[in-house]
Amino acid sequence: MALIWQGFSKAIELVFGFHAEVWSITWLSLKISGCATLISLLLGIPSGVALAVARFPGRSVIAALVNTGMGLPPVVVGLFVSIFLWRSGPLGFLDLIYSPSAMILAQVIIAFPIVAGLTMASFQSLNPKLSLQLLGIGASRRQMLWLLC
Repeated sequence: MALIWQGFSKAIELVFGFHAEVWSITWLSLKISGCATLISLLLGIPSGVALAVARFPGRSVIAALVNTGMGLPPVVVGLFVSIFLWRSGPLGFLDLIYSPSAMILAQVIIAFPIVAGLTMASFQSLNPKLSLQLLGIGASRRQMLWLLC
């Protein structure tokens, strides 16, 4: 029990002691997660809107892949990213393994289907007559999409 208490007190000391290394690691984590979130939003929202609004061949397959991707376990994504980025892997020449870029890539792969799927579901749940009303009062297709967002 004393060992657990010592570890807990050391953790409190490191976090609230403003150690430079702890804050450096924290800042790097925030930068990586923020960048991955931004990329996922920039790619996922337009993709989700396109899947909800547009009709094209293969749309149902892509929608199924997005919905399946929402359940990807992070461990599996990390394994596949590391296999692809390993020195002998298909993308090994990029030399990104264990880099912040690899972490961003893995987080984007995890978050993109969630963002796209939720965007698609939210657009599909809107009343279809709403878009017809917007088009009927003279809104362009771009204005309609902007107003629906």
